[in-house]
Amino acid sequence: MSIFSDDRLDQILAEVQSIAKEAGAFIRQERLNFKQSKVEHKGFNDLVSYVDKEAEKLIVQRLEKLLPEAGFITEEGTNTTQSDSLNWIIDPLDGTTNFIHALPVFSVSIGLEQKGKVILGVVYEVNRSECFSARKAGGAFCNDERIEVSPAPDLSASLLATGFPYYDFEQIDKYLFALKGLMQKTHGLRRMGSAAVDLAYVACGRFEGYFEYNLNSYDVAAGIILVQEAGGKVTDFSGGENYLFGREVVASNGQIHSEFLSEVESIWT
Repeated sequence: MSIFSDDRLDQILAEVQSIAKEAGAFIRQERLNFKQSKVEHKGFNDLVSYVDKEAEKLIVQRLEKLLPEAGFITEEGTNTTQSDSLNWIIDPLDGTTNFIHALPVFSVSIGLEQKGKVILGVVYEVNRSECFSARKAGGAFCNDERIEVSPAPDLSASLLATGFPYYDFEQIDKYLFALKGLMQKTHGLRRMGSAAVDLAYVACGRFEGYFEYNLNSYDVAAGIILVQEAGGKVTDFSGGENYLFGREVVASNGQIHSEFLSEVESIWT
């Protein structure tokens, strides 16, 4: 049970949407004059820029005022003070590689986690100005219009999303084998480059399903509750609930979940 009333969660959610849009406006403006020389490397193919860092600082400063009692889990580490009960989980620019290459799929992702469960989430896709939002037991929305998952009944009627490994290639053979099977049983697979956007698109019915491994909580926190509140289902690769911090996610419209999961589970477990 949430420690907040529904009315209070609605108030917080409205503020988080405003914060995400403010960060998105900054990111959009910086993209206009961005230069490759401003890119930094956190690790092999793990890219970051001043835009990620400044956007995160903005978000953290706003959220600290909104809920002073909450801790933070942040991609860029601008605030790492965690709470035992309540934490903001933030990816200030999900899709950094897309941003750097001027590929228009990247987003701001902000989730609020209470004792391991996401109770609120916002994904703001910067290029289309689409603000996806949800809070526990409150439904899911895009630009304040209610959204629902696709009604597709099976994999054969589905378009799926995934993410390709870009630095941890230990499981690449399993991954390629999974792609081979799913390509033959669906309408196809897409790699957008932002896990938050992938999950938002499952929530609004553009994709029927999404899977990926080697993820972090800030990649998926906000998107998880979007899918759940839009009527979909989220599990780990074993069908369990270790998807927020377990580094693997299978999300779907619910209708295809058993069939979809069996394809993934047979390869990874």
